[in-house]
Amino acid sequence: MYPQIYFLGIGGIGMSALARYYLHAGAHVSGYDRTPSDLTLSLEEEGIAIHYQDNPTLIPQQVRDRPQDTLVIYTPAIPSDHREWRYLQQKGYTAIKRARALGEIADSKICLAVAGTHGKTTTSTLLAHIFAHSETGCTAFLGGIAKNYQSNLLLSRTPYLVAEADEFDRSFLQLHPQGAIITSIEADHLDIYGNYAQLEAAFAAFAAQIKQGGDLVLKQGIPLPLPADRNYHLYRYALEQPADFYASDLVCETGGCYRFTLHLNGARLNDCRLGIPGRINVENAVAASALAYLNNISAPKIKAALSTFSGVSRRFDIQFDRSGCTYIDDYAHHPTEVAAALQSLRAIYPGRKITALFQPHLYSRTRDFADAFGAALSLADALILLPIYPAREAPIPGVSSDMLLTKVSIKDKRLIPKEDLVDFLNTLSLDVLVTLGAGDIDRLVPQIKTMLEVKR
Repeated sequence: MYPQIYFLGIGGIGMSALARYYLHAGAHVSGYDRTPSDLTLSLEEEGIAIHYQDNPTLIPQQVRDRPQDTLVIYTPAIPSDHREWRYLQQKGYTAIKRARALGEIADSKICLAVAGTHGKTTTSTLLAHIFAHSETGCTAFLGGIAKNYQSNLLLSRTPYLVAEADEFDRSFLQLHPQGAIITSIEADHLDIYGNYAQLEAAFAAFAAQIKQGGDLVLKQGIPLPLPADRNYHLYRYALEQPADFYASDLVCETGGCYRFTLHLNGARLNDCRLGIPGRINVENAVAASALAYLNNISAPKIKAALSTFSGVSRRFDIQFDRSGCTYIDDYAHHPTEVAAALQSLRAIYPGRKITALFQPHLYSRTRDFADAFGAALSLADALILLPIYPAREAPIPGVSSDMLLTKVSIKDKRLIPKEDLVDFLNTLSLDVLVTLGAGDIDRLVPQIKTMLEVKR
């Protein structure tokens, strides 16, 4: 391992987990990010030097003095004209993408990877929690902050490693897992793949990298082309439809959490309860339980872990619930995810008025799925749209939140500038409010929560 690790884009959820891992391993860790966030502030509190201006002179002196002893890890979101990135290239630093760094760490472990266009963060965090709660233990690189541990990184001396396998930029092809889950394959990241066929081919290539004798837990109904001569075991899972692993006898309790029977490849586990709400999360729990069971976690320990799972920040994350007002924050940024979140709210809070606040993420995604977004957002009673969060993209002519608003069929809808949002919300009589999106909408969550606490 290099004695020094320098991160370009250290504040990303995957990058920050790697930064924590290398810091714990004894490396000198530092980095750059565009803006401060709760994550970067946490990293600074843990002893990592971070700056927020693209200026090579702000790179720590010992990193500039010792390029031969420094590994640069960068996010693919870093633009080619980034000044620090150009400086590091010109000076001959060894530089690798985040995905390769994770792949190299995972190669030394028994890697259990969770892939899918939806559900992979909750499922991988559930899987890691099952291992941790059972005292088997695992190292885990997660795509969100696990509430049970208040971190996106779990550390353990055991050989198991749980990794969220991200399809963006084909990152998951750096992993060669012993076991894998695929939760879903839907058109997304078309700026990377071009079309669905190429995306599907990437998932098939990921499955082909499972090690000999390993396991693939694939959601029932996903028509993924898999070779007949594969050298790993294939299992199917489902929510209520009979499969190798599935749930039955679902009962929704107050607050939206479920009790159910869990079927584990022929074994029956009665009276299970998941500690977080939502039917979709029962499906995620089936997938995580399946891979844990295939890796020798006993059924009673799986049951105990499911009941104590607290969830993931920004995944159906209840922020405020009193005085006749409920506020939930969710990372949903694809039409299927938005629809699932709003349908879950309908089931949990029947008869209440649901106000959705949505920040579209990426011009290309908004363009590619405009009609589907319109249909999904129309499931709310009222809609507030923010301008598109561009992330790594330049604007696309004709693509805007105004355009998206025309696709929404409900009458109570409006577009609000981000800087006016909290004041506008303060004028409303809110019943159930949900914030949705993957951009920087999370920066507004504390302000909204404080406003509601003062108002109530």
